[in-house]
Amino acid sequence: MTQNEKFQIKRRAVCRNLWQQLGGGPDAPVKLLFVALYLAGAVWVWSKQEAVSAYAQSVELLSPIMLTAMTHAVAAYLLLGGVALAVLLVYPFGRKATQDQLQSIGLANHAGMAPDLLRKKRDRDNPRVTVWEFRNQSIPLTVWEDKQAAIEAALDVTIIKIIFGKSKSRVLVYAVPTQTSLPEVLRWSDAYLSPDNFVLVLGESLTGPVAVNLANIPHILLGGSTGSGKSVLLKLLLMQALRKGAEVYIADFKGGVDFPKVWRQKCHMCFREDTLLYVLGQLVAVLEARKGWLEEAGCKDLDAFNEATGEGLPRLVFGCDEVAEVLDRTGRSKGDKELLAQIESRLATIARLGRAFGIHLILATQRPDATIIPGQIKNNLDFRVCGRADNILSQIILDNTSAAEQIPKDARGRFILGDGTVFQGYLFDEGQL
Repeated sequence: MTQNEKFQIKRRAVCRNLWQQLGGGPDAPVKLLFVALYLAGAVWVWSKQEAVSAYAQSVELLSPIMLTAMTHAVAAYLLLGGVALAVLLVYPFGRKATQDQLQSIGLANHAGMAPDLLRKKRDRDNPRVTVWEFRNQSIPLTVWEDKQAAIEAALDVTIIKIIFGKSKSRVLVYAVPTQTSLPEVLRWSDAYLSPDNFVLVLGESLTGPVAVNLANIPHILLGGSTGSGKSVLLKLLLMQALRKGAEVYIADFKGGVDFPKVWRQKCHMCFREDTLLYVLGQLVAVLEARKGWLEEAGCKDLDAFNEATGEGLPRLVFGCDEVAEVLDRTGRSKGDKELLAQIESRLATIARLGRAFGIHLILATQRPDATIIPGQIKNNLDFRVCGRADNILSQIILDNTSAAEQIPKDARGRFILGDGTVFQGYLFDEGQL
């Protein structure tokens, strides 16, 4: 493409963009309000023209410029007000500087045109977040994502997410100032407990609390390297499940040291594989029984059944800390492998069918690869959380390397979700159980 062709494309694009900014877009009603106020002001100034002109003539020592403006108030208003109106309708503050910054990092189309900043506004759901709306200039969203770090440096922000707007010609960048950061420690308070039915909160991100609704996303996988805070996060979720009236079952094959006496008083604990097989068998039996009850009542899930019948059946939550200690078959005898196969089968049944019948899995492990958690189980653990990890571990848990890239190596209690949301988990004191 020649320089002249690029110039012609840019010139036509500027004219087209100016027309679009003046006449349309999602804030067209606001633009119309500005125009209406401008016209109403012109009418008011016209009605007061004679009085203002007479007053100007009566005042001594008035500068010639002021005298001319007051004598011709309507013309002055139309000129100055028109300029101000054009700025309000077309140019957000910092528009040109932003475009230059994006141009300098190479975020531009083949014609050399950088994205055009249309507006900046506060996010309705979170006042700490600013939404930058750009005219995309036909740049693929993947290019924006690949250059996220460079965009953050150019605009001096921390980006939460980048998405398309109402159409693919618009890109929305959700960001907070770089001075905004997550705390290293975030202690749990009972005020954080969600009032919504079976919504469990995990911590706080830059955009607010992070939570999961087990009624919609029934199973959770917690991963991360040793010392990343998986066990603390697991106990935080189990504590909330207890507070919400669930029956909690816990398998701990690390000697039980992570779950002191207070847990054993309130939960069903198992420390041996034969006991675990029995517990899972009981959960599967409950699942089958509930399946029949829901079918007979014509209800689609546990909440609908409880509401229709008034039964009040509780949700059942099975948590396992370091599930690799249970499912790893390395060096096991033939009898042990057969036992583990039965355990896997029952876990797989709950993973596949548990949602509708209110039976949930929360599994924590350092390395949930296929040799530890079979695909028929892992594929049903839709809500995945990863703490500190290297590229390989992050890929295993989240199917991407974002944990290795976005969580500091010395961070404890810092996690990331599959959608890229980074959060600091609440630090739960077991004395609060």
